[in-house]
Amino acid sequence: MVAKYRKQSGKSPATQTDRDKSPLVSPPGKSNVRRPGREGKAFNSSHPNGLSGIRQKLGLTPSGAVKLGITLLLAALTGYLHWHHLSQLFENDRHFSHLSNLEKEMAFRTEMGLYYSYYKTIIEAPSFLDGLHMIMNDRLTEYPLVINTLKRFNLYPEVVLAGWYRMYTGVMGYFGIPTKMCWSINRGEGLSPVDSCEGMGDPAYFYVAFVFLLNGAMMSLFFIYGAYLSGSRLGGIVTTMCFFFNHGESTRVMWTPPLRESFAYPFLVLQMLLLTYILRTRNPSRTAMVALGISNLCFMLPWQFAQFVLLTQVASLFASYILGYLGAAKMQSILVTHMITLGVCFVLMFGNSMLLTSFYASSLVSIWAIIALRDRFAQVFKPGIVIWLMQGLAWVGSTILLKFMLSTVLCASDDAHISALIKSKFTSYKDFHTLMYTCAAEFDFMELETPLRYLRTLLLPINMLVVAVIAWRTVQDIVRFLRDGGKVSVKPDDVDEAAGSEIAAKGELVYHSLQLVAFAVLAILIMRLKLFLTPHMCIMASLICSKQLFGWIGERYKPQVAVFAVMAIMAVQGVANLQAQWGIIGEFSNLPQEELLDWIQENTQPDSVFAGAMPTMASVKLSTGRPIVNHPHYEDSGLRERTKLVYSMYSRMTGETVRGNLMKLGVDFFVLEDSWCTRRTRYLPERLLPQDHFSFFFLFFEICFKYVKENRKSGHSENKNIDNIQY
Repeated sequence: MVAKYRKQSGKSPATQTDRDKSPLVSPPGKSNVRRPGREGKAFNSSHPNGLSGIRQKLGLTPSGAVKLGITLLLAALTGYLHWHHLSQLFENDRHFSHLSNLEKEMAFRTEMGLYYSYYKTIIEAPSFLDGLHMIMNDRLTEYPLVINTLKRFNLYPEVVLAGWYRMYTGVMGYFGIPTKMCWSINRGEGLSPVDSCEGMGDPAYFYVAFVFLLNGAMMSLFFIYGAYLSGSRLGGIVTTMCFFFNHGESTRVMWTPPLRESFAYPFLVLQMLLLTYILRTRNPSRTAMVALGISNLCFMLPWQFAQFVLLTQVASLFASYILGYLGAAKMQSILVTHMITLGVCFVLMFGNSMLLTSFYASSLVSIWAIIALRDRFAQVFKPGIVIWLMQGLAWVGSTILLKFMLSTVLCASDDAHISALIKSKFTSYKDFHTLMYTCAAEFDFMELETPLRYLRTLLLPINMLVVAVIAWRTVQDIVRFLRDGGKVSVKPDDVDEAAGSEIAAKGELVYHSLQLVAFAVLAILIMRLKLFLTPHMCIMASLICSKQLFGWIGERYKPQVAVFAVMAIMAVQGVANLQAQWGIIGEFSNLPQEELLDWIQENTQPDSVFAGAMPTMASVKLSTGRPIVNHPHYEDSGLRERTKLVYSMYSRMTGETVRGNLMKLGVDFFVLEDSWCTRRTRYLPERLLPQDHFSFFFLFFEICFKYVKENRKSGHSENKNIDNIQY
């Protein structure tokens, strides 16, 4: 080994009839599409192959192919820059390349450590299938229960990455190619040296590398998305610049790689890009709908919260349909795609009841029924505002009724804490579980500083301008519609026939505006959800390059000059934000936790059962492999009750009551964190928030209660008592 010292411290090919009036579409006289007859003649006469053949199959002229190539090149460049940015921030914050294996695992705090532990289980198992069986029949996470963690915790990303890691190391080992380099790290201060490895052969390095690659690809999608929505590559540049300038408000993947959003959100970006294409296209192909369904599935599988995001999307689309910007046939096609995706996800998640009892599932059924009964609505209610209100009320009422009926029939209450959390936002209601959420700042209302940050980078003013222009044109359309007596609503089937009209062409812009409002509401209620709002604001900012919205400003080059001027002003604060991120230099160290984990490894049996604070238990399971009774994944009603029993240690209950609670769960050891008993502020200090320096919750540890089994044999005994108390 080598001694090494640690430092101190886009256009879519479509026929002319498919082109709607939208920001991306070129004027008819400038279409890049060849007529079918000419394409066939060129093909038959020259038999092109290679790039020329691909170009002709896509219906692109040479100049169109060059423009497409430039767009893809710029997209790849932005993806690379984002990947490099994320990797550098992560390394600078923790000095990850110089950490030992134990320190790398400790760096994955709270639920991150829980997710990573299953990845570790699969790669350390004798075979991939053995590892898969172990996580599907797990007795360590909620002892003594045997649970399917793949069903409960959305662990498909860990399964896929563990499979890739095993294949990668197997192939490299077969050819004798080294996959990692290890160092002996002198930690100083009287601490023993540790071995540290870097390279794709290191499990933790492999894991975070793929997370950052995926999110680098997401930035490429953002560029394409902005360019497609605005109809200009300059729009893609505006989108990516806004994202970088507001990076701390847009994502936290550089601080929390294993979180579910790190795997799921890139697929939401892809899904919304495909949805924009479908809304713009008069008759979307089956391939487009299949692609939408696959991206939907890839978004839902890794993240239990995806259903709430998709609920806002379906609601925004339904509002667009009510206002006449989306045809009934196309809306039904999108709903069918969502339904099929939900069904496939339900099967792959082994019948997870939270999917079927969600507001999202009920909303899909409700909207489908309302559209199917649209003729009845038109016969009963007067066209215009009345029928719009009645359709909206029918959707809300039927969705809520169906959701609670399904929850009652299936006896599902896993998502009850979400309703309680929202209720606590507007009333004085509180219980143990809502207080567990609201004691953390990221689950409180959005802080005032957030919109001020948007204001300094001009992200908020630009979005207000764009939404105001779209809203003004929408109001004009509504007034014109009402003045004409609502004739279009009388025959809703005609909406698809008029998809090329000016009103239908605005559907995608109306949808994006409504989606922005929905994300804003979520972010205001729960600050953590600004991770949806900020990126969508970056997407909407691209519309300042839209000729459809701002073509009236001036001549050909004047709008571009105005856009560059805006970006120059944005860069003043944006560059300062980036420099602040680049200035974060840290090094992960948590000696009390390291000593705790070492003590557990050396002084307890492999089957000893532990209880304690949720963040700590995730680390205990990951690094020691000991059974635990509670953990940070709070989405299960049974787990929430277990945690309430465990946390009675920090209550004013008597010692006998606490002892009885822990005995019910079969606990051998309880890890007491005395900082929880002395903390006086409502929120964690700023330095402890996840997006900052990852200082850890557990600052001081004491093994407070030690349960000693009578007549310990090779297995567990069900008769346990407190034999002594160690302080």
